[in-house]
Order: sequence, then structure tokens, then C-alpha cells
Amino acid sequence: MTDYTPPAVWTWDTENGGKFASTNRPIAGPTHDKTLPVGEHPYQLYSLATPNGVKVTVLFEELIEAGHDFDYDAWLINIGEGDQFGSGFVEANPNSKIPALVDRSGDAPVRIFESAAIMLTLAERYGAFLGKPEDRPEMLSWLFWQMGSAPFLGGGFGHFYAYAPEKLEYPINRYAMEAKRQLDVLNRHLEGRDWMAGDSYTIADMAIWSWYGQLVLGRLYDAAEFLDVASYANVVRWAEAIDARPAVKRGRMVNRAFGEPELQLHERHSASDFETNTEDKRAAE
Repeated sequence: MTDYTPPAVWTWDTENGGKFASTNRPIAGPTHDKTLPVGEHPYQLYSLATPNGVKVTVLFEELIEAGHDFDYDAWLINIGEGDQFGSGFVEANPNSKIPALVDRSGDAPVRIFESAAIMLTLAERYGAFLGKPEDRPEMLSWLFWQMGSAPFLGGGFGHFYAYAPEKLEYPINRYAMEAKRQLDVLNRHLEGRDWMAGDSYTIADMAIWSWYGQLVLGRLYDAAEFLDVASYANVVRWAEAIDARPAVKRGRMVNRAFGEPELQLHERHSASDFETNTEDKRAAE
């Protein structure tokens, strides 16, 4: 570690920032003009299969699996290439973060951004995955626990452990401690429970699984051994149960542009795309 004295006024150093430096900047707004594509379905999702994106695609697939009669288009937003700063995407989400949903089911398009807002909107519309009315305060508490906690896991631990330009002991230790504290919160809560709130699977489970479930399943930051995730047995059990759900398997694939080609479905426009349009199938054409 080296000593650092902050200047009186901070200025942006474009050479500093690690793997994602080219997509990070201290201002908002678009960098270029780009109209978002629009498909034929009532819901137009613009996203990437990061944990925040996976939350929404899992919910879409769970709703369809449960028999709700609708479909959606999912368009890939490649944040590594700056797609989130296109004018169309900024119009859909002024915060330039995935996911963004445009609901075109009514007379005028309606934008919804922030993953929890999208999930709540859809769950309330279809009356699904909200749990019993008496369990809703608990469900909402855990849903927003995830929204408040995950930045310490992703932007904190994940950044300094996996993506920062150099390994620094203090921030890695600081955020590893917090990540393990959060896993312990979940592990204690899931003792003797199948789900996060009440006796049913809800959007709180989906949202938390996308981050913490995938972490204990070894899919985030290559950090499973470092964080000793196997010691959180209740979280592992819960994560494996969710991971086995067919809709979750499909939801993980949507807007995925990394990893195994057979699990990458860059765009999703119909249920048949899972069988015909994954990257391994496209490469074989």
C-alpha cells in the first residue's frame, strides 16, 4: 500500500480505473446517438446477463413457465462497448445501467429502470411471486436488502478482488469481510427455511440468488475458495434448489455474451430461441 493524499478538488484520471475504465466516467448523459431496436412483443428488455440483468430475465421466464400469456424481446446491451451510453438507452434509463425495460403494452411506451422496480412492476401486474399478503413486508425487506447490499459485493469486493488494476490488501480485506458478513446474514436466515420470505418462492429469492446464489455456486469473481462459500451450507442448499429450476436455467442464458457458447443467447425473441439461436448453434450454421 502507498500513502495517498486526496487533492483539494478531485479530477478525473482517464488512465485509472482497471478493467472497466473505458466505461466509467463522472458525468451522465449519452455519448452517441443510437436508437434502441423494438421487437413485436409488449415488453422490450435492454440488458446484459450480469446479476442485475439475470434477475429480470429469470422473472420473465418464471412468469411464462407459470402460464402467464405474454412474451418479451430481450436485446443485448454490451456495457464493455459503451452501449449503455447510446441516446436511446439513456432515454430508457438516465442512469445508464442495465437492465432497462420499455413496456409497450399500453397507448404510450412506459420506461422502467432499476431491477427491483422492474420486478415489482411485473410481479404486481401478474399477481405472481409476491408471497402471501402477510409475508409481503418480509419479502420486500429482503428484496431491498439485496439492492442495498449487493453494491458492496459487486462494486466493492468484486472490483478490488477481480478487476482493479492492482491488488490492494486493505480494500480486498475490507470488502471480503463485508461479503462474508452478508453471506452469514443469509445463512442464519435460511436455517430451517426453504425460501427468503414465508413458504413460497418470490422475487426476493430471484433477486438475491442472482448475486449471492451465483456467488456460492462459484460463478462470480472466481472467489468461491477465497470466501469459503462452502461453509454457508444453508445458502448453498437454497442456491442449488433455485439453480435447478427450468426457468432459472433459461433466464441465465438471456443476453449472455460470455462463458460457454451453449449458454449464450444474445437476443431472445421467442421461446424457441433457446433451442435454435444460442451461440453454439449459430457458430455451427
